Amino acid sequence: MRAGAPAGWRLQAHERLASTQDTAIEAAKSGDPGHLAILAAEQTNGRGSRGRAWQGAIGNLHLSALVRPQNLPPQPGFWALMAGVSLYEAVTPHVADASRLVLKWPNDLLLDGAKLGGILIDSAVTAHGMLDWVVIGIGVNLREAPAIEGRATASLAGTDIEPAALAQDILANFDRWISEPLPTLRDAWLDRAQPIGTWLTITTGTHTSAGAFAGLAEDGGLLLSGHQEPITTGEVFAAQGVCRAGGIDAAGR
Repeated sequence: MRAGAPAGWRLQAHERLASTQDTAIEAAKSGDPGHLAILAAEQTNGRGSRGRAWQGAIGNLHLSALVRPQNLPPQPGFWALMAGVSLYEAVTPHVADASRLVLKWPNDLLLDGAKLGGILIDSAVTAHGMLDWVVIGIGVNLREAPAIEGRATASLAGTDIEPAALAQDILANFDRWISEPLPTLRDAWLDRAQPIGTWLTITTGTHTSAGAFAGLAEDGGLLLSGHQEPITTGEVFAAQGVCRAGGIDAAGR
């Protein structure tokens, strides 16, 4: 695979890897200085959120980026929001109608309501409680939409977008957004997310919560109407409609 990278990044391109995420984590643990991107044409043992396998068809994007923040405390919400906005902006030029794209908390990019891409964040802290490294994994269905039980999936099949070119655009967007403060990222993410008032169902283990989407907390947690505390983890399902005062005009997930 032939691939370049924006200035300041080192990109390692592979025809096949078990997992770009695990390869980047190994580099982090071995002392790599960061700004390293791992790209694979095919991924045979990829990881998704909540321990799922991420199927890596040839022609889809399989990318993981290692960064080493300087003197920053852990901010889980920051990295997911930064990656989401960066991914959205990289994909938008390849979709004729940008309104078809939506960011779904905490780590999905949807096309017409179906999962087009996903984000996985891994990190480690130093003995002093500061971030040591962050690995941002991104997968996008460019050629094929693998089946995910209980979820609709989508792809950009039929477009001329290439994984290496999309990877370059995402990395360039990282450079642009990584220095922004969390409030700016939160606003940018909300501008690209499902509308306020969308009815959401969140499953965490065996517990299920539901409510109208009410924005994001200061740390990037999910705010739901009727819930006092922000939600920090869980699997989110969005209704097809928007919650209205006095009732819900939605029809299913």
